[in-house]
Amino acid sequence: MPHRGLAELSEPLAWAEPYRTKMVEAIPMTTREERKRFIAAAGYNPFRLRADQVSIDLLTDSGTAAMSDTQWSALMQGDESYAGSRSFARLQEAVAEVLGFPYVLPTHQGRAAENVLFHTLVQPGQIVPNNMHFDTTKAHVHNRRARPVNLVIPEGRDPQKPHPFKGNMDVDALEALLEKEGANVALVMLTVTCNNNGGQPVSMENIRSVSRVARRHGVPLFLDAARFAENAYFIKQREPGYRDVPLCDIVREMMGYADGCTMSAKKDGLVNIGGFVAFRDEELYRRASQFGILYEGFLTYGGLSGRDMEALAAGLREVLDEHYLAARTGQVRYLWEQLDALGIPLVTPVGGHGVYVDAGRFLPHFRHDDFPGWALSVALYEEAGVRACEIGTVLAGRNPETGEHDYPEQELLRLAIPRRVYSYRHMDVVAEGLRRVWQRREELPAYRFVYEPPVLRHFTATFAPEPIAAPASRSTHPAG
Repeated sequence: MPHRGLAELSEPLAWAEPYRTKMVEAIPMTTREERKRFIAAAGYNPFRLRADQVSIDLLTDSGTAAMSDTQWSALMQGDESYAGSRSFARLQEAVAEVLGFPYVLPTHQGRAAENVLFHTLVQPGQIVPNNMHFDTTKAHVHNRRARPVNLVIPEGRDPQKPHPFKGNMDVDALEALLEKEGANVALVMLTVTCNNNGGQPVSMENIRSVSRVARRHGVPLFLDAARFAENAYFIKQREPGYRDVPLCDIVREMMGYADGCTMSAKKDGLVNIGGFVAFRDEELYRRASQFGILYEGFLTYGGLSGRDMEALAAGLREVLDEHYLAARTGQVRYLWEQLDALGIPLVTPVGGHGVYVDAGRFLPHFRHDDFPGWALSVALYEEAGVRACEIGTVLAGRNPETGEHDYPEQELLRLAIPRRVYSYRHMDVVAEGLRRVWQRREELPAYRFVYEPPVLRHFTATFAPEPIAAPASRSTHPAG
């Protein structure tokens, strides 16, 4: 058989990323002894480590992407005018083209977009239902003295339950909430993909149903669209009827059911800083504008420079490249398969932006208040120089009414993979590090607070390790 060249192949090679390296950055290399000193000096909090003490940084996929040559070129076109910036006009055009919303307020990142939106719509004592609130979203609801309610489907609360769209909202539960509390519900939010339970997608059918219920009760629906492209890609791959639909059309349909969205552009905007809140209704945009000006800046720059808006406008279009999304989700799946083959308990199925280790099953003898996900994050750093993020009791914080730990239903360790940054070989190193931690899991200590901030405590808290009692005696508040 004659050899076929690349030009004759009908599909790209499955193993090849659809980009090549133009610049490299040296990775810090450390010893186990150095890492143990570093994490102790950081109060056993991976957030407090210096970047030059970390070899593979999977703390977050937010703002950690590698930008493309097109985006770097776009930076040079930045118009830094205070008012009427050309760069804002290009961002506005990109948001309208990709997402379908004609009105946009730039912000410096996603939590600033939440701040503007919630000051516009949320009053003290009101309720904000979501499939699952992430940490900053929940904190902003509490900051408005309102009540966040999680309504993810039952399958989304079980790390081991197979379901293609575990980020879906429980529509019946939403209907019941709106029937009972409709006048007191400020807005409905859907996080796509759902970060807290494993980067799990939300189906188009669910978005449509949630929209229908919200409209019937006269409550606005907003999407947390930080990972909108990854969610759209899962719809294309997993939902009947969408296999042959272009991604751009899937995204426009998703957004078409909503009144607007918040966006941390540091995720699927493929930029290192930025965000926005977008609206379909001009009057709602005008109401939000006063808070955008108050907290972020003038309407045509918000919290961003012109060059940042240029890079974001380019990124919003780039992120819908199916070859990129196949490589992006494929790398996450590769790490998931490596760990699954080792018998390490994981959230299943694999999500979009990271692999989530089921810390409750990894350390079944830990209680919630032993912080199993936190213990894993420290152990993985000490073992392999890999920084990861706990999604569990520490991140969940305390109930503002009782002061008690707000115990989550899942204790997880998130391995969030930056976009276009690491190779498959780096994923092998992560897998090997977790394998070694798995082998000595019964030796890991619990952690206790030394310093506990009142809000978003996981970012700045400090801890001390504490030897854990024998597994047979740890039966209260099991994490598993």
